[in-house]
Formats: sequence, structure tokens, C-alpha cells
Amino acid sequence: MTHKHAHNHSHSHQKLTGRNLLLSILLNIIITAAQVIGGLVSGSLSLLSDALHNFSDVLSLIVSYFANRLAKKEASIKRTFGFKRAEIMAAFINAASLMVIAIILIFEAIERLQNPQEISAQIVIILSGIAILGNGLSVLLLKRDSKVNMNMRSAYLHLITDLMASVAVLAGGLLMRFYNVFWVDSVLTFAIAIYLVIVGYDLLKRSFRILMLYTPDTIEVKNIVTIINALPKIKSIHHVHVWQLNEEETHLEAHIDFETNIQVSEFGTILSEIEDILHKKFGINHVTLQPEFGKKDNKDIIVQD
Repeated sequence: MTHKHAHNHSHSHQKLTGRNLLLSILLNIIITAAQVIGGLVSGSLSLLSDALHNFSDVLSLIVSYFANRLAKKEASIKRTFGFKRAEIMAAFINAASLMVIAIILIFEAIERLQNPQEISAQIVIILSGIAILGNGLSVLLLKRDSKVNMNMRSAYLHLITDLMASVAVLAGGLLMRFYNVFWVDSVLTFAIAIYLVIVGYDLLKRSFRILMLYTPDTIEVKNIVTIINALPKIKSIHHVHVWQLNEEETHLEAHIDFETNIQVSEFGTILSEIEDILHKKFGINHVTLQPEFGKKDNKDIIVQD
């Protein structure tokens, strides 16, 4: 059985990805440490919440880094797919952690809003400025990879929400410094948390769909069946499964019932034609077909295994 492969990353690009992740991890460790100290000294909840978010980024970036390395390992007898799903797992874990942190921040913000406290705005302004520079650099490092890789996108989203949070904390620090509006600290924390829930849920849903072997949204199985059934000598295509192994590989397996008892060489020709159609029209790059003639099995399009 032949398969078509579509790979979007070169070896040098993968090395660059790993290096960029390591730099981002180091930057976020420095930012987190500074913000924790500054938050405790200043009494700013928004600065501590930003530090907590940054700490989650450190963990998520570490997960992303090791997932990125695992995904490059070759397949073996024990792991016939290799670790190709490692990055999807990392994206799922990162998205889930993002939402948990956001919910914690919401409760903390509500509690602090009921009991506002005076905050050292000067420290908030300085440290949020440092965080903006660090997160901004990290975002630039991962921007290109985030467009083609879900794992990198999960790390990128963590970082870009950190950048936005730091900008909001800076704005809050300025308001507290010049207008003594200390309740804005809690309001900003609440707003940051709501945004985290929104972006986290979207990524969680998409990674969950891949892990659960859902048919990709861009593929309509009935259209595949209609096109394949219209080909000469094919009686029906049935028992169809379509799923994504990861973001680069979409698989299809199915049974094909033929009108006549064709030869193996003829099936090979038909298979090549079907592979071309599925790759060009639907982006499916791994095709496994079981040829049948006169077999008494379930001919439904979808069959529960």
C-alpha cells in the first residue's frame, strides 16, 4: 500500500524552533521571578496574576519543547507512529492549564475587588515594562512557527496573552500612580482571565478533536463517497474512517466493493487514482483501502468497529 506524505518543516527549521523555545523559556523564568518579588513587595494582585500566568508559560513552554523533540523521533516496532501526537498532547495540556489558571484569577479578582488594597504603583510600572519587553521578544521568536504548528501555537498564545496582560498591568500601574484608582488592579485581572478562558477554550477544543479522532471540519465524508463511487468499476466505498494523526497528516481508511473480480495490478492503478483525488481535493495524504468483491459485510458509509 502506497502513502503520500506532506511535510512542512525542514531539519534546520526544527532546530530553530527548539532554540527559540529555549530562549523563550529562559526569558519567562526571569520575568516570573521578577514579577513574583515585585507583586509581593507592591501588593499588586494583577502583577502576581501576571506572574502566575508567566509561570504557567514556563511550564507550557517546557512541555512544548520536549513535545517538539519527541515528535522528531522515528517510529519503531513498539511505537509504529513514533511520537507524532506529542505536540497535540502538549497543546491540549497547555490549553487546559490556561483555563484553570484563568478561573483561579477570576475568583481572586472578585475577592480583591470587594476589599481593595493600596498598591505600590512604581514597582508595578517598572516590572510590567520589563515583562512587555521579554514577552514581546518571545512572541517574535515563535510567531512564524505558530502559523503551521498547533503545539507552537499553544505556546505562542500563552505568550501573546502574557504580553497583553503586561500591557494592561502597565496601564493599571499608571492609573494607580497618577490617580490612586486601586480598584483598577482587580478589574484588569478579571479582564485578563476572561480573555484567557476564550483563547484557551478554542485551542482545547481543536486539540481535543484531533486526539479523539474526529473527522476534520474541512472534510465532508459524503462528498468523498460521492466522488469515489462515480469512478469506473467501483460499486461502493463504505466503512469509512477519516482522522488526523497530527496537523500534517490526515488519514483515510475504507472498504471498496468492486463490480467485478479485478486483478491486483488493476487495483493498484485504481488506488493511485483515488490517492491523487483525495490528496488534491481533500488534503488526505495517507490512504488505506481494503478491496472487496461479493463480500457479505456492512455496506454503510460509517460502521462502528
